[in-house]
This record gives sequence, structure tokens and C-alpha cells, in this order.
Amino acid sequence: MDKLLIKNVHIIDPSQSLNCISDIMIEDGVISKLGKNLTVDCKTIDGSGLYAAPGLVDMHVHLRDPGFTDKEDIMTGCKSAAAGGVTSLLAMPNTKPAVDTPETVKYILDKAKNADARVYVVGAITKGLKSEEMTDIPALKEAGIIALSDDGRPVVNTKFMAEAMQLADELGLTVTAHCEDLFLADGGKINEGKVSKLLGIKGIPAAAEDTGTAREIAIAAAYGTAIHICHVSTATSVALVRDAKARGVRVTAETCPHYFTFTENELLKRDADFRMNPPLRTETDRQAIIDGLLDGTLDAISTDHAPHTPEEKADFEKSPNGSIGMETSFSASYTALVSTGIMSLEKLIKLMSTTPAEILGINAGSLTVGSPADIMLFDSDEEWVVDENKLHGKSKNTPFKGKTLKSRVKYTICGGRIVYTAE
Repeated sequence: MDKLLIKNVHIIDPSQSLNCISDIMIEDGVISKLGKNLTVDCKTIDGSGLYAAPGLVDMHVHLRDPGFTDKEDIMTGCKSAAAGGVTSLLAMPNTKPAVDTPETVKYILDKAKNADARVYVVGAITKGLKSEEMTDIPALKEAGIIALSDDGRPVVNTKFMAEAMQLADELGLTVTAHCEDLFLADGGKINEGKVSKLLGIKGIPAAAEDTGTAREIAIAAAYGTAIHICHVSTATSVALVRDAKARGVRVTAETCPHYFTFTENELLKRDADFRMNPPLRTETDRQAIIDGLLDGTLDAISTDHAPHTPEEKADFEKSPNGSIGMETSFSASYTALVSTGIMSLEKLIKLMSTTPAEILGINAGSLTVGSPADIMLFDSDEEWVVDENKLHGKSKNTPFKGKTLKSRVKYTICGGRIVYTAE
């Protein structure tokens, strides 16, 4: 029997309102005991001075595999996840081929079996993400998907979106929505506003995201279905979700660390690592995102981890959108929200682990006895400087490069196996 004992660690587990010093006994990949003064002759981690929390659940990850493995692949993406305390991740479908057949689902799940994090798969709503023909959703579910999306793009055909949301409810799947009106976005590169005007670059209006958000909420309200809104970046989208929740609409929503850390002013550097979609917005939007996290309007913090090669990111205006984030997500969130006194550590863990697991309906986000031993150990006092060349994935396109962050992941345990140890 494989055993691992973590001694004298400060447990933070929102799922059972735990905030105490304890030992954690792990046997055959499962948490078998919590308590003080546990003694077993086995491999032991001294957790003195460290916190233990449920492994993070990242609801929004682009692993680029199959098709774009020069940017990332399943194994390297999961190494990056482990280095950031992420033990479960949801892989988006904009691969090549797209995740629109059972064969592609099987390829991902098979390749992920020995990875350093648990990979859950999102199936495409439409074939090739083209909004022209729906996929065989029951067959994708049979193959092992747990969610549906065309992320990377919106589902342009509203009828397909409504049908997918209704079918997802019947099949027990989560629909995650990339909210964007492509006609309003019209090929813009950064937020439409003062910075886009200063740089002379075509902007994406906040309305492009907001109308998309409003549409998905309207469908959910009309049909009584559930919807999860991805990467919220605007004050109006926060307000739309808040209003919908107050009306009893079954809506949940996520944001990402870059949206509550940075604003469009970063784009004045003409550094493509700060270009993502949706784009960095205004200070008013940034504050609204924080308010939404604090009052429960926004349920989760994800990363939208989107690797691109240095060659692709070299040209500011021609570069594809996206930034990597799994390795920095917890520390960046802790730095912006907890170390500043804005948010409690318990609340942050809930946003990054417990609630995402609940939304996805997966067995994660908890350190209860009998749960999978997916655990993040971290030192809340340690500061570190993000060196993009020392990150564990293939791509280096992080907007947090050179930033000093507080709180560092020291160990990540997935299924009882130590998959990351800080150097």
C-alpha cells in the first residue's frame, strides 16, 4: 500500500470549513485520516510553516494538443499545472482537429493518463467550431467529455447554443461560454478606448463581450438551463451576471488573474504577452471584477492558459491572442487579493478549487477523508520573481514575467503522488 504522511500543516479547506494545524495521511491515492500526532512508517513531508489546500481546479485551459504541440502538449501543460498547484484542469476544444469526435476525446484522455494533473475534456458544440453543424453530443459524452463549448470562438448560431444548453442539462454536462459578438469585435486587437486610439490599433469594444454575455443569460433564463460564462473582463458583464443571479437564472461565471491585476495601460509597452481575448480593460472594469469576486457574482478564478511560441508573440500587432497562466495563477491571485487584505485566503481557495469542482461536478476541491489526495502545499510568506525562462511549459508568454509575487507553491500532490517539488 502506497502511503504518504504530511505532518503539522495548516489546512485550509472551504469544503468543510477547516482552518487548523493537522496531519494528513494518504493511502493509495486517497486521504485516509486527518488529525494530530499521526505516526506511520512511510514517506513524510514536514508541513511546518506551510498551508495545505485542495489542489486547484482550473476551469479554462488550452493544452494545444492535438495539432499545436509546438506551443504546448498534454504532458508539458500538466507539468506547468503541477508547478502552480493545479491538480485538475478543463481542456478546451480549439485543437486541430477540434474536439468534435469521440476519437479526439479518447486521444486526449489516453495521453493524459500518466500526466501530472487530471485532465477533463470539453467537447465542441459545433463541428470544427464553425457554427455550421452541431456535433454528436451524446457520443462525445459517451467518450468521456464533462463539458461543452466552442471556446476560442463563440457559438455564432444562437439556435445551436440553445439546443446544446438544453441537451447538456439532460446529459449532466456543463456548458462554458466564450461570450463575444464577432460582428462588434470585427477583428480588433486590444480594448477599444484611449490606449487603442493612442497606439492607432483597432479596438474590441466592451459591447462585444457584453452582448455575448447577455445572449447566453437570456437563453438560460428562457429555457431554465444552466450556463457558465468564461473569462469575464467588463463591468457590464459583471452587472449582467449579478442581475441574472438575483432573478434566479442558473448562471455561474469566472474571471482570470490578469483581469483583476492589469489594465489596458500595459499595452502601451507594445508587448504582445499582454494581448489576450477578451482584452485587458479599464481601471473601472478591473475594480468591478474584484467587486464581483467579493460579492459572489463571479464564482471562480481560472487562467485561460493559452500558450504561444516566442516567434508568434514577437510582433505586437500580428501576434495571436493569449497568455499562459497556470504556474502563476495562485501566487498572482494571492498577491492581488489576499496580501492586500481585500480577500481571505479561505475565499481564494474556494474560488480556485472548491467552487470550480462543484460547477464541473467532479470529485475535487476538498480534503475530506475519502477524497482523492489532490493537495497543494504552499508558503504564504515566500516571495518570488517570475522568470519566464524557468517556467515548466513549452511557451513563455506570461504577462507576469519579472513581477514579484507573494506565496509560493512548494509541493503538489495528485492522486497521492508528489508531482511537483519547488527547487
